[in-house]
Amino acid sequence: MKYQGSCHCGRIKFEAEGEITSALSCNCSMCQRKGTLMWFVPRGNMQLLTPEEDTSVYLFNKHVIKHRFCPECGIHPYGEAKAPSGEPMAAINLRCIEGIDLQAIPVTQFDGRSV
Repeated sequence: MKYQGSCHCGRIKFEAEGEITSALSCNCSMCQRKGTLMWFVPRGNMQLLTPEEDTSVYLFNKHVIKHRFCPECGIHPYGEAKAPSGEPMAAINLRCIEGIDLQAIPVTQFDGRSV
């Protein structure tokens, strides 16, 4: 299935393809503050509908995850990193996807503070 999402102001828009079977909630210092519910897809399954230059990037800790956010409204719609296999991945913020029932998606807790 193909989903569409965006930041709050619409400056960053994207499509992602796949099946949303679960979400991940991380308690690291960044994710806890953002309240992100992440859905991981291969980066090739996510297409930006707006120029990448419209996003800002925040790096912290080991600088391996690009936390993408909108410089206008501040919303973090997705992040980019590599899976342990080396495959480029996107961590989509499910709270930025339109028309889904977040309450129906099982959430796994991840202890990012201890990693």
